[in-house]
Amino acid sequence: MTGLVLKLGPHERVLINGAVVENGEKRSRLAIMTPNANILRMRDAIHPGQANTPVRRVCYIAQLVLSGDAEAGEARQQLLRGIEQLSQVLTDPDSRLQLTMASRAVLEDQHYQALKALRSLLPREERLFAAGRA
Repeated sequence: MTGLVLKLGPHERVLINGAVVENGEKRSRLAIMTPNANILRMRDAIHPGQANTPVRRVCYIAQLVLSGDAEAGEARQQLLRGIEQLSQVLTDPDSRLQLTMASRAVLEDQHYQALKALRSLLPREERLFAAGRA
């Protein structure tokens, strides 16, 4: 993640390597120069009670690694198992691509990239649940 630039709104919070950083009064940009830094925007964070769907549960595990609340090695099997389970349900080409990217990212200990790929599946999952309720 060398050279990652975060654009933060006023008072926006971000978790960087386990530390919560809050922006000041004005919009700002932060350049993260440390490779493989663990970054999570707090507005994107999934709280434990919100991990109530299959995709959200797998996202939450990746998020725990980014926040420092879970070891990458311990979470690896859970993530890969969860991604495999999702691949049995989300069979369209775009979902398959995102799941493949997430798997690769987990295997390369790139949990931010894994979370990013998994989060892209949230709208699809919501549509599937909505169609099931209708």
